[in-house]
Amino acid sequence: MSEEPGLVSLSAVVVAAVIREDVPAFNEAAGSLGEVIDEADPAELDEAAALFAAAMPQVGPRGVVAGEILGTLVELGASPDLGPWVDRVSRAFEERWAEADRWGAGLLGPLQQERVRRAPFDRERLASAAEKAAEEVESAHWLVGLLAVLDDERLVVLHPVSGRGFEITIGGIADNFQLHTLLAATVIGDASSGLLLGTPPAPEWVAAATDADPHPEGMTAHGQFNLVDAHGEWIWNEGRPAAIPVFDGRRVVVLEPLPYERSWNAGRIYPDMVPTVRLDRVLPEDEATRWLSAVRPEQR
Repeated sequence: MSEEPGLVSLSAVVVAAVIREDVPAFNEAAGSLGEVIDEADPAELDEAAALFAAAMPQVGPRGVVAGEILGTLVELGASPDLGPWVDRVSRAFEERWAEADRWGAGLLGPLQQERVRRAPFDRERLASAAEKAAEEVESAHWLVGLLAVLDDERLVVLHPVSGRGFEITIGGIADNFQLHTLLAATVIGDASSGLLLGTPPAPEWVAAATDADPHPEGMTAHGQFNLVDAHGEWIWNEGRPAAIPVFDGRRVVVLEPLPYERSWNAGRIYPDMVPTVRLDRVLPEDEATRWLSAVRPEQR
């Protein structure tokens, strides 16, 4: 009895069919591929993904399904050369292919994983192409946000009222609404441990900003601080952490009292991107004082 074809052999058939634009051959092989993809081991995933990645230069605009399958393989753990795929997506945006939205959407899932964001590819070209296409191509809009995400970024967080400061490492945070909630949850706590007195964000707000339901119906989060940068300018919640200016080698967030009550819909933009906010250390008093004396007071 002959052995059933596995993921790699089926991928080879699918790739050839996509290149030839042979719809019947594709449909037959793709159906079988869908039945085995979830059972594949890491080596098979890598080998199959390599086949799709290598074929990208030969795939025409209508072969977007190859990019979608590659995206699924990467989400499942494959680590191919992303260069040819990203090149195809960038070109789709630049030339406004009719299938551009689907080409971009294939990258949305993978780029919510930190390991994929850290992989080598032409980030500058993709970001430029996505920005220019963002008003016309929905997936380009969402890719702009993902490409701006910071990973393993060390912040200095200062609290002038108490004179305290913190060194915090963040990653996988999409916007400053999410940053606001997670920073407050990290620095408000036991004063004997150097944290700040106050009412922390509700656990359900923190969960929604982390890994629970990303869009909980009717849940409103409230602000604990007014976020200000080292130059005294407000850090608007609608912005991104990457836009916080660097000051003396670090992005600095100053936690000022709220000028008025703020609230927003609890949750996060990218459902599969799990953020990290790690308190590395409470700054010694003299170090916190140096930072606080260097930053400018709130400008508004």
